[in-house]
Amino acid sequence: MYADVDAVIADVARAIEAELPARTAEMTDWFVEIIPEFRYDEAIRQLMVASTSSNLVAIVGMLAHSIPIEQITVPAAAAEYARRFAQHNLSLEGLLRAYRLGEHRFLQWGIAALDRLDGVPTHLALSAMSELSRRLNRYIDQVIESLIGIYEAERRRWDSRIGAARAAQIRLVLESDNLPEESARQLLGVPVAGWHQAAIAWLMADVPGEPGALRAAARLLQEVSGRTAPLTMLADERTLWAWVTHSVPCELDLALLQKRVASAPDGLRIALGAQGCGLAGFRRSLREAIRARAVAETAEDPDLTVVAFDDVAVAALLTERSDDLQGWVGRVLGALVSDDPGARQLRDTVRVFLDCDGSYTQAAARLHLHKNTVHYRIRKAEELRGRPLAGDRLDVEVALRAAALLWRRLPGAEMRIRGEARDPRRRPVASK
Repeated sequence: MYADVDAVIADVARAIEAELPARTAEMTDWFVEIIPEFRYDEAIRQLMVASTSSNLVAIVGMLAHSIPIEQITVPAAAAEYARRFAQHNLSLEGLLRAYRLGEHRFLQWGIAALDRLDGVPTHLALSAMSELSRRLNRYIDQVIESLIGIYEAERRRWDSRIGAARAAQIRLVLESDNLPEESARQLLGVPVAGWHQAAIAWLMADVPGEPGALRAAARLLQEVSGRTAPLTMLADERTLWAWVTHSVPCELDLALLQKRVASAPDGLRIALGAQGCGLAGFRRSLREAIRARAVAETAEDPDLTVVAFDDVAVAALLTERSDDLQGWVGRVLGALVSDDPGARQLRDTVRVFLDCDGSYTQAAARLHLHKNTVHYRIRKAEELRGRPLAGDRLDVEVALRAAALLWRRLPGAEMRIRGEARDPRRRPVASK
């Protein structure tokens, strides 16, 4: 008969220890099967086996000999495995998931081992499993806490070590007009002749930077590109440049990317260039992503967290001459360009009305308004503009698009445009 809980736990631990080689193989094979990061390469897999084995040995020793949790440290192989994870930019979440899954599997082993013991009263067996679970959970919590610190420290060290060199190489490729493609390939480490799509991830200025947020963006891009690891560089401490490369054109899953960014840390934004082939496409896609970012930072819509260049191309191509653009918008839209909420509502109505080819009925259906309300708003918009919409429809559509996407680009925009709207040299007001 067992006298106390510690004796039961010790025999359970010894029973597991007797099968430890087979149990270790069972657990590591399971990890490889369900955690993608553990299939990175053979060297990573072998280190994972060593890490798992060392943790199991430590846990069995702690339980068999009632070693206080305060005396437990992270096994050397486990610490090295966390560092290697960081060096390869593998997900910390994947590493921590393995510890929680391993905790659950070890408890299953413990229950099976306890069931095989003779002479354990039911109440003592229940108490022993409760205490074993508590000690195991404390071990996992303590090791995980240490591993997070090890991973983050190594990630920062590794980033600082390779980041500057990588950034210099990428900038050389971007700025050297006569660079041969083979030289670019050697500098970048990716097939330059393939198809490239650039992305810029950044943290909004009014949101404190969260450690790891930009690395999370790189992992998101990898997820939505079919598991292709992007080429990345830090443009500054709050901005990441990245390129996803494929041998053939391959669209990113934008819907999934938007969903993931929406659940990412607050303040994360991503702008995408279009796909481009070869070295010229590599460079052009980044220029497009930069322009798309300018649109995202100045748009009226605060929920524009992911913006693709092709979706805002007209506005994006106008971002470099903002003063001239604002003057032209003022001449086209007149007082309709005001920041007043009523004017913004009218602009939205006009955009939908023009999208519906001037159909009041279709516009009313899309806006969920009465047809007469659309009539009233269009008439009011033409009054504010100072002339009908039909005369220069294309100009109006482009100006509305620019006003919606680029309006906050420079301070004092409304004042300048109102000045343009009052300019007596603009076209005369049409008679009603």
